Amino acid sequence: METMRDRFAPVLTQLLDEDPRVAVVLAEIGKDAFTEAQHRHPDRVINVGIREQLLVGAAAGLALTGLRPVVHSFAPFLVERPFEQLKLDLGHQDVGAVLVSAGASFDRPTDGQTHMAPGDVALLDTLDGWTVHVPGHPDEAEALLRRAVAAGDDKVYVRLSALANRQAHEVDGQRFTTVREGRAGVVVAVGPALDAVLAAAEGLDVTVLYATTVRPFDAVALRRATGTAGTDVVLVEPCLAGTSTAAVNEALAELPHRVLGLGVGRRELRRYGTVEEHTAAHGLDAASLRERISAFVAVPARG
Repeated sequence: METMRDRFAPVLTQLLDEDPRVAVVLAEIGKDAFTEAQHRHPDRVINVGIREQLLVGAAAGLALTGLRPVVHSFAPFLVERPFEQLKLDLGHQDVGAVLVSAGASFDRPTDGQTHMAPGDVALLDTLDGWTVHVPGHPDEAEALLRRAVAAGDDKVYVRLSALANRQAHEVDGQRFTTVREGRAGVVVAVGPALDAVLAAAEGLDVTVLYATTVRPFDAVALRRATGTAGTDVVLVEPCLAGTSTAAVNEALAELPHRVLGLGVGRRELRRYGTVEEHTAAHGLDAASLRERISAFVAVPARG
């Protein structure tokens, strides 16, 4: 199956052809996928070289002229390294852009810690006004990218991953999807974590919500689910563990509740390994999730 990133360049090239406001800003990474687009739109496909602070600064400048810049690189080079420019050039100047990352938390383990950014969404949470999409399938990534580009002048982050669920779901860039219903607790599966969560929850009496847009957080869907499934909530995120715990607490502030935030741990794994080994080491494989979910919600298997 093609990856989310495979889908990214063709879709964005089409948007460049269709919408004169769209511009693409690159820092070497991904430039080969836009060779033809650059020939057709040399003024709107810009490669700044290996200068990630300039990557974001140039995008902000384009936004000030009325363009809709789409900025692409690996997550640590797009969110962490130029964070000051995200805060000032975009945030302080009150202009928008679409950031599209690759690599996710550990998609490229052989490249080591330099190419890992499990804390990207948590870092953006320190800034105001960001919409954050975490698709779990290439079809969802395309739909959310198109929505992000068309979203006026908003600040949007689209987190692409090489990991994907087997099946796409309809996404609207706002609401969570109820995948299955139960009575003993709620599990919120974010993006590519859904397949592992469904395997882990097989036979357990829990509701599973699927989230591909985590900011804004769909508090309405969570409150609705807890009304029938109880107020034990497990978050399973393909980013830093606990990233959305505060959002759950805010959504359920008027209700007694418990939250377990599962995701990528803070401890650095100093062996490159494989994606599967990293997934297991962080307890995000189906077997580990089942054990942790069952222990937290104290739910017997359906029988």
